[in-house]
Amino acid sequence: MRRSYATECQAKLARFRSWIFPNRSCSRIQLGTSRHGTPGCPFGALHYNLGTMSIASNLAEIRERIERAARHAGRDPRDIALMAVSKTHPASAILEAISAGQALFGENKVQEFAGKRDAVLAASKAGTFHLIGHLQSNKAARAVELFDAVDSVDSLRLAERLNEAAAHLHRKPDVLIEINVGGEEAKSGLDPKSDELLALLDAQARLANLVIRGFMTVPPFTEDPQGARGCFAQLRELRDRMSARSGLALGELSMGMSHDFEVAIEEGSTCVRVGTAIFGARSYPAQEVKL
Repeated sequence: MRRSYATECQAKLARFRSWIFPNRSCSRIQLGTSRHGTPGCPFGALHYNLGTMSIASNLAEIRERIERAARHAGRDPRDIALMAVSKTHPASAILEAISAGQALFGENKVQEFAGKRDAVLAASKAGTFHLIGHLQSNKAARAVELFDAVDSVDSLRLAERLNEAAAHLHRKPDVLIEINVGGEEAKSGLDPKSDELLALLDAQARLANLVIRGFMTVPPFTEDPQGARGCFAQLRELRDRMSARSGLALGELSMGMSHDFEVAIEEGSTCVRVGTAIFGARSYPAQEVKL
């Protein structure tokens, strides 16, 4: 790694660390090659050495931050759910979080969760699991079998497939519609101005085995958490318009992640999705950089 790039990465990672763990010390951050990272972007290759920081203590700190942000925004903290994003983390980490009182979890992939679900349920029935990653329509039936809710519905066709599977399994899961507020080609989600969004909301009447509860979004990443505020406000305003038009409550707004969830709460989020600040970042082979 070139000295100039390493220095730049260290500075950016130090700021990122302060956003994720503002009241904690974290002695080391590792840089390396991430399977999902953007070339030239150090954040895709983060790995935190959490040391003595436990999942329980991380959860306690995140809950405190949620409460402070809610009070600051004049909201009741009880109106904001904390979703622990456990993707890529083992069943043991989920069970540790459950032992610390966490009940709501988000997973990205059907196949990955299928591989650890039995181990989790064998030890505890206390967790509720939502699919938050992109779902192909040919995996809709399996998703309905495994998950309590699907928060990433991004097409009418997928909603119809989920409805069919839920009817067959005698289930009625909640779903959220994923909205691509940033217009990013690499991300899933419906265009907020699309006719398909209107068609999907209008279809609720015939999708008898699904309940559309609201919207979810993943805004474009910005180093400054305030950079996401416009996207969060846009989703809230869209929800208000679509609720008035469709007559559906659409009370849920799933928005905000580890480094920007306080801003999302100020803009009306009812569910924040936090992974790194609870479980630590995903670990890949890495070159360690001392900070």
